[in-house]
Amino acid sequence: MKKFVYIVTDRNRKSLHVGISSDLMKTLDFYKQMPNLFFDCGQQLTRLVYFEEFKTEAQALGRFKVISRFTRMQKERMVRACNPNWIDLTIGLDFEHILSSKPLVNQVKLPFQTMS
Repeated sequence: MKKFVYIVTDRNRKSLHVGISSDLMKTLDFYKQMPNLFFDCGQQLTRLVYFEEFKTEAQALGRFKVISRFTRMQKERMVRACNPNWIDLTIGLDFEHILSSKPLVNQVKLPFQTMS
């Protein structure tokens, strides 16, 4: 089973939170639906800006422990290295999830295809 280590942030990038999950989409949905128990609206952690995928829980836990000890500057450098514009990566995951759950056969007809 896959495991993910991720970093989420708020819209102003004030808070960076490192987490670990086996179902990234479900975890991100939880963040978006979670009432603002610890943060105000501006600090709600809804933007996925970084993630890594691992094959085992042990690998993910080891990486989680390393990243958790990083300073804020180290985390920011890590995010900027692969996501320089701090784009919310959830959009890509949603698209990938949609593609994997629905077969694309016969949904798109190319202009040069003939109808049988």
